[in-house]
Amino acid sequence: MTQPLALVVYERLLPGTQLVNRLQDMKYRVRAVMEAGSLLECARQDKPMIVLADLTSSREDVCAVIAGLKQDPATRHIPVIAITPEESPEVQAAARRAGATLVVNDSAILGHLAALLEQALQVE
Repeated sequence: MTQPLALVVYERLLPGTQLVNRLQDMKYRVRAVMEAGSLLECARQDKPMIVLADLTSSREDVCAVIAGLKQDPATRHIPVIAITPEESPEVQAAARRAGATLVVNDSAILGHLAALLEQALQVE
């Protein structure tokens, strides 16, 4: 059986590696994308099942990258879970405007990952 691929965009080492490890425990193949600017090209080439993007400390405009992903005909179908700071409604709103499938507080992602993945991957 083929393992689904998840692309994970993160800069913060500790929560990022924890997320990667949890996804691998859930039988996902994981590719870490350390530079958000390369996400669109990675998604075109690798054809992931899902993208998880950490917006909590980004030096790059990850919301713009998410918007580009959602506007590209080859990648617009890929669900995106945006991980935002808990006390940052402006970042949460920006992620929604960019087209994120789900916007989740960084404090909740690891504890609820299985349910969040299930929700994001539902076909509408």
